[in-house]
Amino acid sequence: MTEIVEGAKAPAFDMPADGGGRATLSGPTVLYFYPKADTPGCTNEAKDFTDHAEAFAAAGVTVIGVSKDPVKKLEKFKAKYDLRVTLASDEETGVTEAFGVWVEKSMYGRTYMGIERATFLIDGAGVVRRVWRKVSVKGHAEAVLAAAKEL
Repeated sequence: MTEIVEGAKAPAFDMPADGGGRATLSGPTVLYFYPKADTPGCTNEAKDFTDHAEAFAAAGVTVIGVSKDPVKKLEKFKAKYDLRVTLASDEETGVTEAFGVWVEKSMYGRTYMGIERATFLIDGAGVVRRVWRKVSVKGHAEAVLAAAKEL
């Protein structure tokens, strides 16, 4: 498994995104990975990033949320909560694996592979400046925004 650390070059990515677009690394980016659209923690995280969308844009930083969900599900999720961040689909898990967040998880005694909630702040040169692993949602978007403003 790949471990992306601060100061490392971010892996390039190109994923289908909501609205028929593509999510790629082009300029300062917050790339946040979440397990599944329309679940409580993932919804709160997306809403928190949306609440700060204008501040991220003012700082020149694009926010992209990544899950394994198909684009159609992401579009429904985005519309349901009026989300104002880009949502990208990594159904084949290539990007989540490249960032080292496709991990073994366990719940109720069952182990399975899934996406670890993690966030990467990438500068305009494609260098990872901050990494948050095993993210706790409350207050996370604010912490990421504070770091993004320092780029």
